Amino acid sequence: MDTILQKTMTMIQYARQLYVKHTNPIGILLWICFFQAASAQPLMTIDNAIAIGIKNNYNILMARNAEDIARNDYRYAYGALLPQINLNATRNWSSNNVNQSFSDGRKVDKKNARSNVWNLTGNLNWTLFDGLRMFAAADELKNIRDRGELAVKSEVIQTVASIMNTYYLIVQQKQQLAAIAEQMQISEERVRIAQNKFSSGLGSKLDVLQAQVDLNAQRSAYLQQQTLIAKTKAMLNQLIALPPDQEFEVEDSIPIDTSLQMADLKTEALQQNPDLLIASKDLELAKNNLQITRAQRFPTLSFNTTYSFNKQNAQATNPYQPISNRNLGLTYGLSASIPIFHGFDIKRQIEDAQLNMQYQQINLQNQTSQLQLSLQNAYQDYRYYIQAMRLEQSNVAVAEENVRIALAAFEQGQSTTLDVRTAQQGLADARARLITARYNAKQAEITLLQLKGDLIQ
Repeated sequence: MDTILQKTMTMIQYARQLYVKHTNPIGILLWICFFQAASAQPLMTIDNAIAIGIKNNYNILMARNAEDIARNDYRYAYGALLPQINLNATRNWSSNNVNQSFSDGRKVDKKNARSNVWNLTGNLNWTLFDGLRMFAAADELKNIRDRGELAVKSEVIQTVASIMNTYYLIVQQKQQLAAIAEQMQISEERVRIAQNKFSSGLGSKLDVLQAQVDLNAQRSAYLQQQTLIAKTKAMLNQLIALPPDQEFEVEDSIPIDTSLQMADLKTEALQQNPDLLIASKDLELAKNNLQITRAQRFPTLSFNTTYSFNKQNAQATNPYQPISNRNLGLTYGLSASIPIFHGFDIKRQIEDAQLNMQYQQINLQNQTSQLQLSLQNAYQDYRYYIQAMRLEQSNVAVAEENVRIALAAFEQGQSTTLDVRTAQQGLADARARLITARYNAKQAEITLLQLKGDLIQ
């Protein structure tokens, strides 16, 4: 922490020299940003952060896994239209003690009479008609697959929005750090002027002490801001699945797209917002479920065929018993199952499916209404913060000029340290409002693109 403070003070001393030479705080601010970017940490651009996040984010990986399961289920969906074939084989051995008496006086008494049986059966069952239930089930798996794709897209968009918001939050905090450094430079200049005036007998010791107190407070705020940046960087690392202590530097500016139009946003959002499309897909799934449930009222017609092989070998225990027996045969036919009465269970299931379909219709309408409201609110924020950003840019220019005049007047004894401090605070407030307005405008832009559904392609 002491090393950081020493570097900061070195930067401020150099900035003070630039200020005295050029009297241009904007140039100082640009130099501060350059100083920050020139650190040993590698630069991470917003595109890099998004690319890493899409590849590594845990929520995205889990959503993709669920999508793969749904896709795999659909790959075998039409297997329900094909016949089921089973092959059964058995082999049995037996050993019996036989004691038999017949009406003609014959008797059989045999110990350990052995026998063995081979049985091999092949069965084919093919459902020819089940009220079109199998087709509805295939459509259901297709809709589940499509919903899985939309869920992945929704998760990716939400993650990218979080990454962008966090990334530009770091940029905002970095700009605020530069603004604090600018204030430290002004306070350093106040200390120098106040000290010179006090040494020459033209000023008060109170002016020196007040300037020094303000400078120390700004040094503390600078260190606190650095800690805040480190924490936010750790948050970004977690979003993109990097180690929390991964070091990197971010860009210095926040680009704002000021060309977004509400009419275009609304039209495209209603067509491609993934959450709205998911609600629409849920309605289709509810319709599939109703169709599957209704199919239980129809008869089921199946084709069945069996080919069997049976062979039995046995030790004879009486003259009428064969010692070997073999059967081969093919059996085929049709079977039908007609539902008659199931205690109103099918009727209950159909009514539940109808109610679920009505629920999904209401949910779709609700999602549409919420989307339109979110778009309207986000667009109002977007327009407001753009206007606020433009206003604060002019305010910062005025505040910078005011600080220059106040410092010059203070050095010449034409104003007090309170006047300088007031001008300094005005610049700090104006710059903080500008930094905040720029970040808020970017947040509103990200929200609009997220709702529109094309934050990523």
